[in-house]
Amino acid sequence: MADEELTFEAGYAELEELVARLQEGGLSLEESLALFERGMLLGRQCSAQLEQAELRVRQLLADGRSEDAATPL
Repeated sequence: MADEELTFEAGYAELEELVARLQEGGLSLEESLALFERGMLLGRQCSAQLEQAELRVRQLLADGRSEDAATPL
């Protein structure tokens, strides 16, 4: 799956795995740097997805659609 198609949940799960591997230690410097680099990329992608979601919620609230979204079916 391309990084552009990575869901927030999948990206966050991979990021958690990378952090756990780095915390365990025992990796070479090159392995650690590669994992760190991947983690930074995933962190930026997750952050951008959260920002997009926040913008969408703000737009919905500004449009008055929040009442529609909160109304039970």
